Amino acid sequence: MRLSLMKTIARLCCVSAMIFGFFASPSLAQPRLGWGYQIDGLAAYQGDADLSEGGEFSASRIFLRTTALYTFQDDTSLGVSASFGRLDYNFSQANNQPWEDIRDIRVAVPLRFGVGNATTVFISPQVRWDYQSGAEASDGRTYGVFAGVAWKLNERLTIGPAFGVFSQIEDNDIDFFPALLVDWDINDRWNLNTGSGVGATQGPGLTLSYALNDTMNLAVSARYERIRFRLDDDGLAPNGVGEDKSIPVVISFGYNPNPGVSLNVFAGAELDGRLTLDDANGAELSRQSYDTAPLVGAAFRVRF
Repeated sequence: MRLSLMKTIARLCCVSAMIFGFFASPSLAQPRLGWGYQIDGLAAYQGDADLSEGGEFSASRIFLRTTALYTFQDDTSLGVSASFGRLDYNFSQANNQPWEDIRDIRVAVPLRFGVGNATTVFISPQVRWDYQSGAEASDGRTYGVFAGVAWKLNERLTIGPAFGVFSQIEDNDIDFFPALLVDWDINDRWNLNTGSGVGATQGPGLTLSYALNDTMNLAVSARYERIRFRLDDDGLAPNGVGEDKSIPVVISFGYNPNPGVSLNVFAGAELDGRLTLDDANGAELSRQSYDTAPLVGAAFRVRF
């Protein structure tokens, strides 16, 4: 019950964060006129986790994103973002090895514009390709849009609703995500937000941070991760679909030597993990949970 409630809260926050984090980060909330650029990177490692159907697995991930954003005189912003990610899975048993190398490619066109003095609207159409190395990228394509509205209630609190609507691999259903946008300066040191999280499959979730000084901070974050991907024509489910779900909870240390550079290291755990394997027709072949797994990594962001 406790994990189910945690997943619900994280999911409500996570999709909004993919919009809000991009536009509400300190240097992009009031960007200079003309072009601005951003590069994000992530490397993470998930330690061994026991699988319910036998054996164990570990996983590593790298992710790189580039963004170009143009800001007009009225503070309207329009941009394009492209990213590439790779997830490497290592299973200990050959008879329980549903997939290995997964690719994650994304292209988004974010738009932000104001309505009145205190309201901001966000719209971000996106196309994604999630597929195993050896499969056709087009077979793992999905598309959709994130959108939301945020109201600046006062100098410390910005809040509003958002949603995501996306197609699914081998599924005629539409995945709809209700969400909440939050950026709340509780006091001069504490902040609660659905801020940006590079490489997140469903958004970076909710973060509570504490400013140690002008350049360093500590934070605790939780989010809901879910990625579905097309498999190649070998293995346990030729041309099938794999899925990995979990709730990462991490504590991070951030260092921001200047407004254009951000460095973070983090450590925590993957909770409530589950791997699902479907065949090429969409029928579920297996569903197995995995134990809580250690998680460590580092991320960076450069703006110019």
